[in-house]
Formats: sequence, structure tokens, C-alpha cells
Amino acid sequence: MSGSGTTADDGSPLQTAVWRLRSRGCWTDAAALLEPHAGAAAAPAAALQRASLLVERCLFTTEGWAEAEDALRTAEAAARSDDERGAAACERGHLAYASTVLGVRDRADEARSALGRAAALLAPTAPGRPLLDFRRGLIAEHLSDSPQSARAAYRRAHAGATAHGETLLLSFTWRHLAGLSLREGELADARHGFAESLRIREELGYLVGTAPALAALAEAEPEPEATRLRAEAGRLFRLLDGVPTWLAAQLSPPAAA
Repeated sequence: MSGSGTTADDGSPLQTAVWRLRSRGCWTDAAALLEPHAGAAAAPAAALQRASLLVERCLFTTEGWAEAEDALRTAEAAARSDDERGAAACERGHLAYASTVLGVRDRADEARSALGRAAALLAPTAPGRPLLDFRRGLIAEHLSDSPQSARAAYRRAHAGATAHGETLLLSFTWRHLAGLSLREGELADARHGFAESLRIREELGYLVGTAPALAALAEAEPEPEATRLRAEAGRLFRLLDGVPTWLAAQLSPPAAA
């Protein structure tokens, strides 16, 4: 699972407020702050950011699909440039991916098609390209079961995120590269990647993503450290009222079963 890869915080009071709400899992409130800007000159950017927030809410809570679809259609209609159209297509692909991977509705073909459209619209050096590469990696790993393709996409995303200063996206690329390393039994690499992901999220104050990062690191650590990390993840999970919902099974397998 994964959310969006950028803080989208340019230092303005509005973006700082949006980030603070998003980082605590208050996506609806964050999206509401952007609504008054729908008629401004920056409407395409505001519409896209609002859609992105509501898509992320779906992935973390498995709720709000209709609202995310509405916001996405608004963003698609507002897009004027290839970059804006490509970014909107990237969000559509991510929403379809979330629906598929969470078992809500199989939209795998739509996810692949939308991300392919985004790839055709976004230039190789476009700011949105690293996030697109990352999401194509998610499709390869979780829908196509192609870890080699996923690793290549995650590495492209990691390099692009580094070049563009997308720190939050780096926390996702570190985590997913580490997950592939764990899958292949490369414990040292897995531990390093998970630890880097956790460090970045703690430094950014990305609270809603910290519990998953703790739980992921626990998978690569020996006891008693693994138990300590899971306990801390569980504390944060309860603090955020059970968000992300899919983490419950990882923290309490017997209860989830």
C-alpha cells in the first residue's frame, strides 16, 4: 500500500495547514481548505491536489470512493497542459490501483491504462515523473507480481525523487525497495531501507505513515526489537482511530483472522 509521494507544502500558510491535516489523516478537512480556490487562476493545481488528498483517504480508510471520483473528474476537466493532464491521469491510475489492491472492485486494467496515459503525457524530466514511476512500480509488484519490473520502477522513482527534492516520496521508495529486499531474504538491505523510510516520516511529521513504517521495520528486525516496534506501531494506529485500516491484520493477525 502507498499514498502520494509529495508533501505539496510550498511554505504558504494554506499549504502548511493542508500538510498538517493530511499528515494526521484528516484528508477531508485538508481537501475542504482547497475548495475556495476552485475559481482562482491556480484552479488546476488546487483541483489536482484536492483529488490527490481524497484518493489517499480511500487508500488509507477504504472509504470515500464517490467523493474521490468527483474530485478527480473536476481535476481532469480543469487540466490545461500535458503536465496537468498527465498528473490527473496518474491520480486516476492510483485510485483504480487502490480499489483493486484493497479488494473493493477490480480496476487493474483501468489502473494500467491511466498510468500509461500519464507516461505518454509527462516528459521524462517533468516534476510528476518520479511519482508516476513509483506508482508503476506498485502496479508491477502488487497487480502483476513482477518484482524485477517493480524494482526498476522504484529505482527510477528514487533517483527522480532525489533530484526533485521529493523527500516524502523517498520514504515510499525506500520502503518498497526494502520490501523487495526482504522478499528475497536480503535482511541487511531491507533493514536499512525500512529504517530510512521511518526516519524520513518521523522528521517530516507524517504521523499517518509512521505506524506502517514501524510495522515494516519490525519485519526485518530480530526480537525483542521487533516486538517493541510493533507495539509502538499499535499505539499510533489506535491514536489515529485505526488508520490505515489495512494495518490491523499486520499488527494483530489472530484478531483479524
